[in-house]
Amino acid sequence: MRVLIVEDHRELAATIAVGLRREGMAVDLAFDGQEALRRAQRETYDVVVLDRDLPKLHGDQVCRTLVERGSTARVLMLTASGTIEDRVDGLGLGADDYLPKPFAFAELVARIRALARRSHPALRPILPRGDIRLDTSRRFASRAGRRLELSAKELAVLELLLAADGAPVSTSMLLRRAWDEYASSHSNVVKVTIARLRRKLGEPPAIETVPHMGYRIEA
Repeated sequence: MRVLIVEDHRELAATIAVGLRREGMAVDLAFDGQEALRRAQRETYDVVVLDRDLPKLHGDQVCRTLVERGSTARVLMLTASGTIEDRVDGLGLGADDYLPKPFAFAELVARIRALARRSHPALRPILPRGDIRLDTSRRFASRAGRRLELSAKELAVLELLLAADGAPVSTSMLLRRAWDEYASSHSNVVKVTIARLRRKLGEPPAIETVPHMGYRIEA
């Protein structure tokens, strides 16, 4: 999934981004409300984690504008105040969830994943294809009963391929869904990750290259 973190405390934003990337998410950062709206207009996000007290443009206005634009991103509001009135106000603006600071990182991850499931048809708990299995909740994969040691990015790519259920997934789609803005469309990160994934999946070959269309998992 692709997530936008909108937080003016740069150290906190960077810490959250590192943790979410370790969870296999593609993460972009914005440090004020105006930048958040610019990024949300350029990119399609599954979830926007939105601090309420932002410079240049308040988080309330950012949330209101996203809703008015018809954004499909789910909004998780963060605030240093956890009063009932604040939660009601935030949800009334169109936010989908509300999390007061300080928060446990594990809860933040769980809430982001829950919101992302509402953005798209829910993935099955187990994604199978042939003798490959991916447990989407516990985040591990196996082949023929053998657990695979995969990185977060390799798991993210495998999940996208398995969720496609045999249909080819383009390089551009893999890049948009599994990487953030720092991955250039001209880079070979997808090709390198696919090569590593093929090697770890072992024999017989499981990932097919479909000319001019992308990659797919063979049945």
